[in-house]
Amino acid sequence: MNSNSKEPTVIITGGNKGIGLGISECFARAGYNVFVGAREDTGVSSTLGDKVRFVKTDVRMEQDHIDLVSSAVNETGRLDVYINNAGLSGWKPIGEIDDDFLDHLIDTNLKSVIWGCKAAASFMIEGTSIINISSLAGKRGSTNNTVYCATKFAVNGITQSLAKELGPKGIRVNALCPVLVSTPGLLDALSEKYAPGVGGAEEFIDNFRKGNAALGRLPMASEVGDTAVYLASEFASAITGQCINVDCGVLPQ
Repeated sequence: MNSNSKEPTVIITGGNKGIGLGISECFARAGYNVFVGAREDTGVSSTLGDKVRFVKTDVRMEQDHIDLVSSAVNETGRLDVYINNAGLSGWKPIGEIDDDFLDHLIDTNLKSVIWGCKAAASFMIEGTSIINISSLAGKRGSTNNTVYCATKFAVNGITQSLAKELGPKGIRVNALCPVLVSTPGLLDALSEKYAPGVGGAEEFIDNFRKGNAALGRLPMASEVGDTAVYLASEFASAITGQCINVDCGVLPQ
């Protein structure tokens, strides 16, 4: 990569595994300079090519987002897209929620989005875009999922508010709301004590698919990534403030 790159630059938090990796792959394929901010290097640069760089990032920390933006801008001279993808799932009934659980999900799923948007907006110019990876859980609640749903409802609120705030500067802000995307991280989370997949996460996902998906299947990480690439493009220049389901028809709206 070199300063003042002709190719657009995207930052993707948590872009080294799960849905985030799928997003990184799609942007790399679309010709972007890709900066992946995450806590551990899983070898994403060697896997996806020399246009992808890993930057050690703790998304819970505002300064780490500032440093991530600085890395991208210093190397390429531009920042076109910032994707707040990093997050985690967690289920607990209301009687089991404590400060540690609450703080962990809020710091990772909610504060990280605010810090990412703040850092990105400080540099972004007309024609750039912020994309927040939310969830269908940001539109409807589910059992034992109070805190996670609260963080994702909040992400949708952030998206809608910042679209109004940053719109006059020509910066678009949208969110994607995937339904269950089968990744190792989700399977682990679904297997926890109070999660709906305890006793058989893959079986839970399959039953959910059969009972809920209009297309008879659930989305892949690459389909979330392809939608993000579209939202970042000039073809979506009139789209902002939207929280778009990527759910194979689980929640038609």
